[in-house]
Amino acid sequence: MENPKVAVIVGSQNDLPFLEGAKEIFEKFAVPYSVQVMSAHRSLDKTITFAESARSKGIKVIIACAGMAAHLPGVIAAKTTLPVIGVPLPTSEIKGVDSLYSMVQMPSGVPVGTMAIGKSGVKNAAIYAIEILALEDETLHNKLVEFKNSLR
Repeated sequence: MENPKVAVIVGSQNDLPFLEGAKEIFEKFAVPYSVQVMSAHRSLDKTITFAESARSKGIKVIIACAGMAAHLPGVIAAKTTLPVIGVPLPTSEIKGVDSLYSMVQMPSGVPVGTMAIGKSGVKNAAIYAIEILALEDETLHNKLVEFKNSLR
């Protein structure tokens, strides 16, 4: 999408199917987003370059989804001042618990807002990103109010 406000990053092509719920949310709210694959392990330089330049490209929020060791959200958070939302993915033998621990145990000064494991976490990350954007966008805020009312 042109001029994305939210960047959704996954550590592997195999993680892309987990993103369907987030895409649905962003399209419902007409929030421009991008999806990229990069790894904190296999493409560290690309990940660092992305994190350091995201703000200058108009990105406001980053969602980083990763399984297993799940260093992706932490590496990105270490290299940007933008809000980073981490989503642990259930790609390991222990169904994402390892990823969850990796994300919630960030050292002081490198925050990663962490969601639930898997598809519901990805969807909630999208909603949370929209809530952050809505702090400065009244139209988006009104859409959020309608959305929350529809959940009753």
